[in-house]
Amino acid sequence: MGHWAQQRKRASVTITMAPDQAPASNREQRKKRIIMMILLALLLMSASVFLVERKESSVIVVTFPNGVELEAEVADTPEKLLFGLAFRDVLPPNGGMLYIFEQNGMHRVTTKEYRFPVDILWVDESHHVVHILEHAEPCAKDPCPFFGPPPESVRYVIQAESGFIKKAGVAKNDELKYALRM
Repeated sequence: MGHWAQQRKRASVTITMAPDQAPASNREQRKKRIIMMILLALLLMSASVFLVERKESSVIVVTFPNGVELEAEVADTPEKLLFGLAFRDVLPPNGGMLYIFEQNGMHRVTTKEYRFPVDILWVDESHHVVHILEHAEPCAKDPCPFFGPPPESVRYVIQAESGFIKKAGVAKNDELKYALRM
């Protein structure tokens, strides 16, 4: 056999043996790489939960016609929109919650799992009070009542500690002023 024939025979042996062994080891290496990448991604995501600075709640100062101010925490996450003031023991003095809905509508709210009564204001897009409810009782057991809907579409709902409406002298059609606290 000539020199080239021996080279070709060796090459063909190498070629025929490599496909049987290579795919298995490549698959194993690929699986290991994928698993390592998934584990690394999980590690980075879990670390980011602890390392990322948590965003403080936005606070909007709502000023009423008589000058009384309410520092309203903005319900700006799905959790806050869903739970509102639930599970809280107290509100800070002149504190409350401002719900800002994506669209005008006949929005209703509940006091499920609230621990104190609240006053509720429904406010339209032009910041005018449309509807008032004083002393909405907390509800601990289902079925909890829904308060509202207001007589016309609103964009905002404000909840404050019971008695706030009297203290602020709020009346229907009052115009409220909003200012973002920095």
